[in-house]
This record gives sequence, structure tokens and C-alpha cells, in this order.
Amino acid sequence: MFLESSRYYNQKLYVTTKNDLSIQVLSLRRLPYVTGTAEVLKSNDRLDIIAQRQYNDPTRFWHIADANTELWSNDLVKKTDQIKIVTVPDK
Repeated sequence: MFLESSRYYNQKLYVTTKNDLSIQVLSLRRLPYVTGTAEVLKSNDRLDIIAQRQYNDPTRFWHIADANTELWSNDLVKKTDQIKIVTVPDK
């Protein structure tokens, strides 16, 4: 159902029924423990740009989001040159 590059690729899918309507739902996805390196942000950086630079694949932005503690991924790039982003090592 999900592409292999998706963060939901290996998530278990459940089917539930409510009011005679079948609904597919995903199991909760636990965030993995990661180690990595810190990267100082450049002006106009976005997670997809960092993922392109780090992994040569902008669709892997979610690896960076998962490796950090911000609730909203856009909060990671609000203060350029002031914060560091932990990036997960390439598998």
C-alpha cells in the first residue's frame, strides 16, 4: 500500500467496521532511536533540501524529522544558523 521509501512502509494495517463502513487504519508507529551527526542550518534550508544534501533523496526528509524532538517538522528550520539538526546515518 505504501512505497518502500515511506515511513509507513512496514506498518501493520487493520480493518475496522463502524456503522457498516469498513475503514483501514494503521498501527501506531514508534519513533526509532537514532544516532547521527549535527548539521548547522543554512538560510532557506528545508527538510527536503537537507535530505537531498545528506541522502541524495529529498523524499527521505522524514528520517530527519524522526531524529529530532520537535513536534512540528517546520519548527526545525525556523531559526537558521542557530540550531542544529540531527540526521540519521544512511542505511
